[in-house]
Amino acid sequence: MSLIRVGTRGSALALAQTTAIANRIATASGSEVEIVTVTTHGDTSRESLSSLGGTGVFASALRESLLAEECDVVVHSFKDLPTAAYPGLRIGATPKRADARDVLCARDGLNLTTLPEGARVGTGSPRRAAQLRSLRPDLDVVDIRGNVETRLNRVAEGDLDAVVLAAAGLSRLALLESVDGEYLELSDWPTAPGQGALALEVRDGKLDRTLATALTAINHSTSQTTVMAERLVLERLEAGCAAPIGAMAAIDDGLLFLTATVYSPDGSRSLVSSHAATPDSHSIAHLAEAAQDVSNRVSCDLLAGGAADFAPMKVTS
Repeated sequence: MSLIRVGTRGSALALAQTTAIANRIATASGSEVEIVTVTTHGDTSRESLSSLGGTGVFASALRESLLAEECDVVVHSFKDLPTAAYPGLRIGATPKRADARDVLCARDGLNLTTLPEGARVGTGSPRRAAQLRSLRPDLDVVDIRGNVETRLNRVAEGDLDAVVLAAAGLSRLALLESVDGEYLELSDWPTAPGQGALALEVRDGKLDRTLATALTAINHSTSQTTVMAERLVLERLEAGCAAPIGAMAAIDDGLLFLTATVYSPDGSRSLVSSHAATPDSHSIAHLAEAAQDVSNRVSCDLLAGGAADFAPMKVTS
């Protein structure tokens, strides 16, 4: 393959992360790489993510472009992808995951503890909104849209007291050093399944050998496994973006650990489940089996504990 075309959304963040991946593909393949920008409905609409339908709103146009053979691989933020398989497409690689934490970016060096009562905190995520209301029910949680810079500017201009953003996005935009933010640790503040990870999606069937070689070189098996475990919980409990779910998976000392938390939208209730599995080996197949096992036990726990009684969700097979 003399030219590999990489599809992406046109936002600054999407272009930053896609450019980094395109450079890695070029190095691994020795081929010329072209970035193809695709406009999605999620990029042009100002409606809330909930009203737009949540997951998938940023992915559908990219996927259509891939199926139309206008590009050879597309780069998604994993947390933007619906969990259901998309006919004719598959995930070709999961690069090494970036920092999965959220960051509270507040005015005047404030943090989650010192924000004054009634402070306006912006987020477009139902999961983050539920977590904020759970920890600080006195805050005014404001539903917002817009890119990272737009959200940060609303704090700088005094319209908001703080916003909650993904550490990975700030890092990819080289904004971490300029933002005096508070990292929210995963043990207390689990983030969206797959946050910080990218998905490289390709068409089903046999790939061009050059592209296949590059994707194999880029794939990171640990990230692939932990993201899979988190997203399998979301798949089994999913009700679109209306169910605030946080998840964190990690491989440590030969064990795959998974913790997931379901919140009520108003933050008044939450339910946590944690389990571990021991993969028979570190092969992709055995890691995938462990991810299936641990995610199934966590999901069953959450449902048995009554998560569906206070969070909008359904069980999928």
